[in-house]
Amino acid sequence: MTRSMALPFPDIGSAIFTLPAVHVGGLTLGPFPLRWYALAYIAGILLGWRYALGLVRNDKLWRGQPPAATAVQIDDLILWLTLGVIVGGRVGYLLFYMLPLAEGRQVLAADPMEALRLWHGGMSFHGGAIGVTVAMIVFAARNRLNLLSLADMVAACTPIGLMFGRLANFINGELWGRVTTAPWGMVFCSPAIATGPDGECIAGYQPRHPSQLYEAALEGLILFLILRLATHRGGWLARRGTVTGLFLLGYGAFRIALENVRMPDAGLRDLPLGLTVGMMLSAPMVAAGAVLLWRGLRPSAPPVADAA
Repeated sequence: MTRSMALPFPDIGSAIFTLPAVHVGGLTLGPFPLRWYALAYIAGILLGWRYALGLVRNDKLWRGQPPAATAVQIDDLILWLTLGVIVGGRVGYLLFYMLPLAEGRQVLAADPMEALRLWHGGMSFHGGAIGVTVAMIVFAARNRLNLLSLADMVAACTPIGLMFGRLANFINGELWGRVTTAPWGMVFCSPAIATGPDGECIAGYQPRHPSQLYEAALEGLILFLILRLATHRGGWLARRGTVTGLFLLGYGAFRIALENVRMPDAGLRDLPLGLTVGMMLSAPMVAAGAVLLWRGLRPSAPPVADAA
């Protein structure tokens, strides 16, 4: 496919709007841009919070078992999860995608504060997932909640944030796919994302898979609907660990499949056996999900209400 036949990339800037700088004496604060990626985080957290409240307030979904948490506890949990996503996501990016590269190590050695500059980009889903897991473990222990039940509730809400995050990736013109001849191939180039030193687009001018939209659809919308069927039709919230297992298995399988059309990060494109970092980090999720599903759905472990 030629560039002229490819779908045009929408020329949308990464910032929705920018508040002007404020001058206080000799101090200048700002300007303050509100970016699509920040809005995606806000929307995912707020909608996930409301969805979680709906889950715990619907006694029918728990089939005689106590809900994972109270509404008040969920309000507190949101802060813990937000910190887990941000800290874990950034640390994961540094460990999985930056430190393995000589260029990344040089950047951090020259300016260690770059590790804290989240607005420069660089968040890892798998790191965020680890951060959220740690936050849930600590929160469950402090509040004497059942960890698997809490994880099931959080897992059911997670695809909401994933969908908004991938849509923001698309608007930002980042994490684009591999070159394709498909009729929906897209050239990821516009004045808003021309970030090269000479104003060129780093994705090049060949049509590529809009893999961010594939991920928004599969890891976001489709996975959300699958989990909703499990929680609202299958009664799986009464089988602790099963919703978490389904999420891990579903996300891992979708991510591994989509890695075949998503362009790997520069410097991480020649791994053995055609693997990518995303594939290797997602494989343990599939295995863990399968174990949790087997454990929760086996005939010898029917849902039983208890005091935990």
